[in-house]
Parts: sequence; structure tokens; C-alpha cells
Amino acid sequence: MIQPALIIIDMQRGMLEPAAGERNNPKAPARIGELLQAWRLAGATVVHVRHISRSTDSLFAPGQACAEFQPALLPLPSEHVVEKNVPDAFINSGLERWLRVRDIQSLVIVGVSTNNSVEATARTAGNLGFSTHVVADGCYTFAKTDYNGVLRSADEVHAMALANLHDEYAQVIESRAALELLSRV
Repeated sequence: MIQPALIIIDMQRGMLEPAAGERNNPKAPARIGELLQAWRLAGATVVHVRHISRSTDSLFAPGQACAEFQPALLPLPSEHVVEKNVPDAFINSGLERWLRVRDIQSLVIVGVSTNNSVEATARTAGNLGFSTHVVADGCYTFAKTDYNGVLRSADEVHAMALANLHDEYAQVIESRAALELLSRV
């Protein structure tokens, strides 16, 4: 059995900018770093996903410093990098084919934003039949105003996004459980 792939979503410099807004889970980047090190030590598959905007005035426009990976989470030359321009890492990226060719059937997803790119990618992964796990303490998001005009805290947005995924598209787990998944194989 092949170990699960670690999918790290949008851990780019722009996510550290104050303009991104109030966020939750300040320990998420450290958890992601710990998981990345464990995957590397195990020789397991790591995929780095980054958002490259179609808008030239975006923080994530091609060539902008904010579009670059955060220094602590830079991909190694042997690790796969996927560039996307919509929230879902599977859309127009070749990611599904890349995983299927390698017979990878299980995914562990971390990154930002829980309610946007993480949720979109996890939904598609689950719909495509991958055994999908989202690491709650390895994701974070930002405060957001809901449809009724009520400002929701980043913690509330994070919790609802995880609730949307759990037991329907993915299993929501903590980083300890992700390490156990890696060591089971």
C-alpha cells in the first residue's frame, strides 16, 4: 500500500500579509512544517499547491513576491508543485492524473483557507474517490461576513468549513492522526 500524499495548499507569502485579515489557528504553519518533515523523512509524496491569480492587481499575480511559497515551506526539487488559478487544486491542473499515475489513493490536506481552497480541493478529492483527510490544526482561515451581513470570526468560519467536509467528503483529523496514517503503511 502506498503512503498518503501530503497536499499543502496555498502556503504563500501573501497569506502572512496583514491585509489578509484576522485569522485563526496561529499554530497551523508550525503543524504543517512538522507534517512536511515527517513526510520527507518517510520518503512519502508531497504536493505543494499555490494560487496564481488571473488578476494582475492581485497579491498572487504571477511574479509577485506574495505569490511565492513561504520560506519555511519551500518545496524540494523532488516534490511536485501545482499551480492553480481557482480555489480547487484539481481544476485545470493535472493533479488527479498525476496522483492516479502514481497509484496514490489517500490524501492528507493542509493549508489555507479552510473555507476556500482547502474545502474546494477536499470536496473534489472526496468526489473523485480519494480517501481524503483534512487536518483541522493544519489549516486556517480568515474572518468573513456571512450572507446575512453578520461578521463571523475566523474560528467560526473554520469550524463551519470543517463541518461541511467531515464524514461527507473527508475525514477531519488532527495532526497526530495524520502522523499515524503515515506510519501505518
